[in-house]
Amino acid sequence: MSEVWHGHDEVLDRPVAVKLITLPHADPVAARAIVDQARTEARAAARLAHPNIASVHDFGLAPLPDGQPAPYIVMELVEGETLAVHLRSGALDWRIAVRVCAEVGAALAAAHLGGIVHRDVKPANIVLTPTGVKVLDFGIAALIGERDPVAGGEVVGTPAFVAPERLNGLGASPATDVYAVGVVLYLSLVGRLPWPVRTEPERPLSHVHWPPDPLPPVAGLPADVAELCLRCLSADPVDRPTSVAMALLLAEAVEAQVYVPVGVLPSPSRPPVPAPRQPTPADDPALDEMTQMAAVEPFSPPLHNGGRGPAGDAPDPAWPVAAPAQSGTQAARPGRHRA
Repeated sequence: MSEVWHGHDEVLDRPVAVKLITLPHADPVAARAIVDQARTEARAAARLAHPNIASVHDFGLAPLPDGQPAPYIVMELVEGETLAVHLRSGALDWRIAVRVCAEVGAALAAAHLGGIVHRDVKPANIVLTPTGVKVLDFGIAALIGERDPVAGGEVVGTPAFVAPERLNGLGASPATDVYAVGVVLYLSLVGRLPWPVRTEPERPLSHVHWPPDPLPPVAGLPADVAELCLRCLSADPVDRPTSVAMALLLAEAVEAQVYVPVGVLPSPSRPPVPAPRQPTPADDPALDEMTQMAAVEPFSPPLHNGGRGPAGDAPDPAWPVAAPAQSGTQAARPGRHRA
């Protein structure tokens, strides 16, 4: 749908990537829809400020020789190779695979708290750079709950990474991105997709017909990471972890530093469970004293560091580490494993 060019920003004197979207000349209605979609991509990504998301600088329409305007998006130039290129040689070392998915999860957590679902998380949209992972191409991003705007019941996205519920007509949700990260993690750890493929035509939709294969033994892989991977692949979106929980657990497993925004992610709902009644000072006079103490000494949550030591430890130069956590973020501890 597009070509990406290496460009130069003459105003700010910096290298950039320019994504020029291809339009169908024979179908003006489809062309207008693509322009609107490109504008949506630019606006969605421009709202997201995160070290693991490629920045968007500008959007515009460039006149082609035939007079038809072609949309373009000016983006941060990301130097590196996609995860898809790295996976051509087979599975990754589990520490690298887990670290990559931790950073992807952190990027998605930021998007989800901004009300945006990526909808096309896959190795080709994940770039490994000297400064960490970058998630690219919010070209088919959607607002949480939005249904696929394609006629004829088609679903946008890459089939092997599309969550089963979206193939059943449900709208996009953060859980659909978590599912895709589960597929990426399994693929990175094992070197293949997590479903049996009996015939080639079955490959794109194998996950609709069969549950994922158990994760084969991976030397050194923590058991909780293996369990998390399969939870991400749960057929029921309610059983999947949130992107925040996923990112922090993966980061803890490799003592990596990731940044996730503080907030409550929307998730598929189940019937509410009545909360147990909490005791009041009327029930226990000691509670009144505790309440007064809390009002005088407000609680300040500690920096999340993976539960393995002080948050002030020096970062490992083997992997670039972002700046200290800012207000409104949580950080897992800097990594100690060399990539």
